[in-house]
Amino acid sequence: MTTNGINGTNGAHANGDGHTNTTPKTFVVNSPNVVYTDEEIRSKYTYRTTLCTVEGDNYVAVPKETVYDFKVDRKVPKTGMMLVGWGGNNGTTVTAGILANKHKYSWATKEGTQDANYYGSVIMGSTIKLGITAKGKDVNVPFHNVLPMVHPNDLVIGGWDISGLPLDKAMDRAKVLQPTMKELVREEMSKMAPLPSIYYPDFIAANQENRADNVLPGSKACMEHVEQIRKDIREFKAANGLDKIIVLWTANTERYADLIDGVNDTADNLLKSIEAGHEEVSPSTIFAVACILEGTPFINGSPQNTFVPGAIELAERHGAFIGGDDFKSGQTKMKSALTDFLINAGIKLTSIASYNHLGNNDGYNLSSQKQFRSKEISKSNVVDDMVAANSVLYKEGEHPDHTVVIKYMPAVGDDKRALDEYYAEIFCGGHQTISLFNVCEDSLLASPLIIDLVVITEMMTRIQWKAAEGGAVAEKDFKHFHSVLSVLSYMLKAPLTPPGTPVVNALAKQRAALTNIFRACVGLEPESDMTLEHKLF
Repeated sequence: MTTNGINGTNGAHANGDGHTNTTPKTFVVNSPNVVYTDEEIRSKYTYRTTLCTVEGDNYVAVPKETVYDFKVDRKVPKTGMMLVGWGGNNGTTVTAGILANKHKYSWATKEGTQDANYYGSVIMGSTIKLGITAKGKDVNVPFHNVLPMVHPNDLVIGGWDISGLPLDKAMDRAKVLQPTMKELVREEMSKMAPLPSIYYPDFIAANQENRADNVLPGSKACMEHVEQIRKDIREFKAANGLDKIIVLWTANTERYADLIDGVNDTADNLLKSIEAGHEEVSPSTIFAVACILEGTPFINGSPQNTFVPGAIELAERHGAFIGGDDFKSGQTKMKSALTDFLINAGIKLTSIASYNHLGNNDGYNLSSQKQFRSKEISKSNVVDDMVAANSVLYKEGEHPDHTVVIKYMPAVGDDKRALDEYYAEIFCGGHQTISLFNVCEDSLLASPLIIDLVVITEMMTRIQWKAAEGGAVAEKDFKHFHSVLSVLSYMLKAPLTPPGTPVVNALAKQRAALTNIFRACVGLEPESDMTLEHKLF
């Protein structure tokens, strides 16, 4: 019987803990609404929501059902991951980590022997509930086996950087990984070197100038840069025999680009502004435009406004996938989880003070005020939807005080210190203060997110949908999800969503959306924690 796992097996790769598990973890859905072929998984899924209207002083809630057909291409493509900022802390760390997992390396540390693993990756390190046994026991399967996803060990890695150091030396410069681990991957990484990248000095801190020895000619936007990036993508794809490439920005945080009517407000104006060399077109937007025109998905892992309105419109026009913004790895992930918990517990959060200091190159770049402002914006909006959802605690327009501070402290390197204080009102005039001290090994937390973003994005290129025939809004042909991949929100601080749609920052909702969309693709209902089988007897 056909299963959901890659090629129907689970023995070709190690699991997220670094060890091969021979216990079957694949599954098949036995349902008239699901059809498996060697090429596809087809499912019919009933999406149930509740439409609310206002009549007088009451809401009227009306259950609503929409039937969708989903189609999943089961052929796992040979996929390339091209990183902008490949020679930085994140780029070298994720590359070394994938190589270590691919070769099943182990290395000595002061705590003992360490095996390569994919801890910190939602896709590779977590499970989802499949269902229950006849005795009511939960059955959980690896997230990676829900759909036939690319395995990170099989990714072909390349990219660009304004610094031309080969990756072994760039890995040393980053000061992230254990020396014993670095020696295992050093020879392989010494043969890797980034392609020349785009450098517009006005968009990143002046203190980055000394690193910029591997740049394309020109210091402002131009179509030559767009075409060179497109050429790089095509050549990398051909040289490695790839079916697909995903491009991800993990380079320096840029300053925000000014949004100007006639410059970056529409797709056509943005293209004209690039041709004219307008100073408000950033390097990351150039990469985004190049990828969109090339039909290559592009993900922004930094906080700047890469996806100006014109870039989003261009992606929609070309049916190209984009996603962003800013990796959600440490402090912000804790904030979105804790804020969700407090407000849903009926506790009125009134202030959040967040302080960080770090000593890696990200911190060095963020020591410039313009670049810090980009990060401050992405970190500050993370609680908005949770506050807006609770009209019992918060009046319209009311919001907790929220401040974010980031300081550069070279001595701590990549081990970022994050200190948070949450101050809240509780029963009858009481107050609660929660203080957190979180040491985040920044690049070791961000690298698994890069893997998740690339793997999920590639998977989304093989999922199509249509409204089922017979419905009032039936679609004739299958089509892809919207160009803006809001399904990536769980991994990102400031989730990009399709124009006009709400932003969801609550961590549990983001995880549930990702899980349940993948479940729908194999005809399974959303995860439910009602467990009525344990309550109604």
